[in-house]
Amino acid sequence: MKLTIIGCSGSFPGPQSAASCYLVSQEYQGRTWRIALDLGSGALGPLQKHIALEDLDAVCLSHLHPDHYMDLTGLHIAVKWRPGGWPAERIPVYGPAGTDERIAVAHGIDPQPGMHTEFDFRTWSPGRATQIGPFRITPVPVRHPIEEPYALRIEVEHSEPEGSEAAESAGGTRVLTYSGDTDTCSGLIEAARGADVFLCEAAYQDGRDDELQGIHLNGDRAGAAAAEAGAGRMLLTHIPAWTDAQVVREHAAKRYSGNIAVVADGVTYQI
Repeated sequence: MKLTIIGCSGSFPGPQSAASCYLVSQEYQGRTWRIALDLGSGALGPLQKHIALEDLDAVCLSHLHPDHYMDLTGLHIAVKWRPGGWPAERIPVYGPAGTDERIAVAHGIDPQPGMHTEFDFRTWSPGRATQIGPFRITPVPVRHPIEEPYALRIEVEHSEPEGSEAAESAGGTRVLTYSGDTDTCSGLIEAARGADVFLCEAAYQDGRDDELQGIHLNGDRAGAAAAEAGAGRMLLTHIPAWTDAQVVREHAAKRYSGNIAVVADGVTYQI
């Protein structure tokens, strides 16, 4: 499973990155499957550096704040008005209840039919896994001031071709957990339990935003969550332009002894 960082700026696009969007890909049944975790403000442009939009198999939304879903409006235009017509089926969009109405209102169109002619809207059921090609995705409720915020646990059965040197040791399930936006909560630990990679938001700067609770993590709380969950590696993301990523990383490392990196636009990780 590959994770490519499309956008990682917290709350709004920054000078170096779009807002939240992460491309996950996996070879399966003779082709490459690709899903986007969130499609936040400014993400649609850099996404096209990595894939053709018609190759996107699904969009999976963590919650309905604009920095996580607003570029669905641009994707809608690309699908609806592509010269020669859209060559693929309607794009499945998984998200909280009311995603279809929220994005239609944001785009200034009547919710009926809204974007249903371009997107196949599907509503998450908390704690219930959904299969999209090779990806088993479980939405887990977390703590953020909006209705239905989720962390997303993505599991893929991994194997090497028979006869390869790596085949014997490479089998098993690979797990990527994406925190979405959240503060400390039991759901976050549940979603990240034993994950190979924990893609974790840390929007607040330690020592500056410590009094802010119930909205986002800081480095200290993100590191503590990764340690409690037993995650194999932590990737810090959703860091706004006004937050010092190095301060966040240093505080996370005081609580979590595993490998830590601050993600950057365009970087790909193998899971």
